[in-house]
Amino acid sequence: MTKNITNITNFRILPLLLILIVTIVLFIFLFNYFLVSLNGWVQYCTVEGSIVSPVLLSSLLPVKPRRLTKLEQEQFVLTEDLKGILVGLLLGDLYARKKSVNACLEFTQGTIHGDYLLHLYELFKGYCRSLPKISNRAPDRRTGNIYNSITFNTYSLPCFNDLYNLFYLEGQKVVPLNIAELLTPLSLCYLICDDGLFDKRNPSISLCTECFSLREVQLLQEVLEDKFKIDCTINVRGGGFRIRISKKSLPVVQALLKDIMPPMMLHKIGL
Repeated sequence: MTKNITNITNFRILPLLLILIVTIVLFIFLFNYFLVSLNGWVQYCTVEGSIVSPVLLSSLLPVKPRRLTKLEQEQFVLTEDLKGILVGLLLGDLYARKKSVNACLEFTQGTIHGDYLLHLYELFKGYCRSLPKISNRAPDRRTGNIYNSITFNTYSLPCFNDLYNLFYLEGQKVVPLNIAELLTPLSLCYLICDDGLFDKRNPSISLCTECFSLREVQLLQEVLEDKFKIDCTINVRGGGFRIRISKKSLPVVQALLKDIMPPMMLHKIGL
């Protein structure tokens, strides 16, 4: 009788032990997975040992890349503000590519501008397949310094195709002929964020437009003068051409952009 009772008790306890063991293993797995995810995000957001931007709780878990269906791709649209921002970024450092049908965007900044890159990610994270990543580069051959960068990419989407077709000709970035229609205050703002340099000694703003031809730079200069009443000249820089916004036009630029420019970039317009 006692032996039967013992067998019944063991029969009841064994499933409970099995459930307990499975629960513990699952808890350990999820705990380690969360730590890896959190550590990965800290790596994205840490530059030289310091956090460059506040981490949103909603961004703690990794965004797993996946292929979108054609129907899902067609649901993405760009607001007018985001279009204006992309126009400025495409005149600057933003790189667009089209591997097949749709274009995707690649945002890259040096780690010194990590807070600005994360600001851009906040604007475009809804179009992205993954979180920003730090790229560790080999030392520069001339200086020996290591210039690490932070990058994030968007999905390949139809909503980027029009801008790609305007800004790329046979794979080469160009200034669109209709840039006067495209350029908005937000465009100018983010062009300066990307490629603007402020000269403190001789107060002025230079736009690093060396990647464009002289005619393209002249076209951009004309738009700045006609549309925004900004006085600027073209200076030769190495083998290219830069636009220099004069000291007398600084108040015009500052009044136009001070309320829409990301705070970490206000120094580029002398504020």
